[in-house]
Amino acid sequence: MSHLSVATRQAEERPRVSFEFFPPKNETMDERLWECVRRLEPMQPDFVSVTYGAGGSTRERTHDTVARIASQTSLIPAAHLTCVSATKEDVLQTAEDYWEAGVRHIVALRGDSPDGMGAEWKQAPGGFKNVIELIESLRAHRPDLGKVFEVSVACYPEPHPDTRGWEFDLAHLKAKQDAGADRAITQFFFEPDVYFEFLDRARNAGITMPIVPGIMLQPNFNGLKRIAGLCGASVPDWLHKLYEGLDDDADTRDLITANIAAELCHKLADGGVTQFHFYTLNRANLALSTCHLLGLKPATAEAA
Repeated sequence: MSHLSVATRQAEERPRVSFEFFPPKNETMDERLWECVRRLEPMQPDFVSVTYGAGGSTRERTHDTVARIASQTSLIPAAHLTCVSATKEDVLQTAEDYWEAGVRHIVALRGDSPDGMGAEWKQAPGGFKNVIELIESLRAHRPDLGKVFEVSVACYPEPHPDTRGWEFDLAHLKAKQDAGADRAITQFFFEPDVYFEFLDRARNAGITMPIVPGIMLQPNFNGLKRIAGLCGASVPDWLHKLYEGLDDDADTRDLITANIAAELCHKLADGGVTQFHFYTLNRANLALSTCHLLGLKPATAEAA
């Protein structure tokens, strides 16, 4: 595989990581989020992203969380921005608000339907018709604002439930790049060949931007299967067997989850991958365990 030719050169590079959080819905979840943020801060990630809920339902909490990360930590926050349930003017104003809060990185997404993942997506009245239009408008909006944002987008290494075929899906991703995206982050997957085969398809389609693998840290296997079904991610048989009989054993599930994620990252690294994006679900222990298994140490430990 062509990816292996660069593996030796990159073997000595420190893996680069980023983390995704979701905004808290109540005080208890707020405490858990900020414990997670503080514990992961010494890992010196490239950036940390903060999601919207379905239909943009957590827009205000997302903004507050991102602004606090920007002002109270050393982390570089990336704010999710979607096309859902808002006019074009509202979305661009949200971008302005992020800019004022010190945010310089946007994760631009179509977003899920207000009725939840899997429900039919409809353009909001006066809103963007798709994420490509969102990126183009963001880039064109005020030269001192839109052109300076770093923009990440999503991609699917396995067919999306709404797919019209690989040719259409790759053309759509290429259009995101042409509109001004700087990198793509994949939906989660469990087999390294899923990523590498997708990477080959993308490069052959003229997509040159970095494609960062998204790694899921979800120890609740029933929840994982539900999410996978909604986003088109395959769950291999060996994964079912690993979690079998562990419904009431959270500690063992956590251990297995971290090891699965780390093993996947090692296999990707063997193929030349040096950047990993972790869907943390606001669980510091799992993210830290996985990073440790990858050989990453907190900055304080490295300095010692």
